[in-house]
Amino acid sequence: MKILFDTNIILDVLLEREPFSREASFLLSRVERSEISGYLCATTITTIHYLISEALGSQAALRHIQSLLALFIIAPVNHQVLEKAAMLNFRDFENAVLHEAACQAGIESIVTRNTVDFKQSTLPVFAPEDLVAALLVLKSN
Repeated sequence: MKILFDTNIILDVLLEREPFSREASFLLSRVERSEISGYLCATTITTIHYLISEALGSQAALRHIQSLLALFIIAPVNHQVLEKAAMLNFRDFENAVLHEAACQAGIESIVTRNTVDFKQSTLPVFAPEDLVAALLVLKSN
C-alpha cells in the first residue's frame, strides 16, 4: 500500500502535537515496519525543515530531515506536476501540488488531517484515524 503523508501528519509526530500525534506515530511505525510504503512530497521536506528550524533549531531540523529521507520515498515535484496542479480545482495550491505529485508517483492514497482540502482528489484520502482503522482491519484478516 503506497501512502503519501501530508505535511501535517509528519509535523504532528515531530512536534508532538496532541491529540494528533498518537495516530500519526502509529502510521509512521507502520512505515518503519515496511507494512506500508510511505511517501512524502518533495515540498513537504522543505516545509518541514523550515517549521522545525523555527520551533527546534536548525540542527534538530536537519536531524529530522535525515531521518525522514531514510524512512520515506520522495514524490518529486517537477514542471509537469506544477503545471497539472495549477489546473486542478483545489482551494490550496500546495495541496494541489501534493496531490499531483502523488498521482505522478503512482501512489494509491493520501493521509491528511485536512481531508476537506482534498475534496477534488482523484485518489482516496484518509484521515489518520480512518487509515489506522483500515490497517488494523487488514492486519486482522
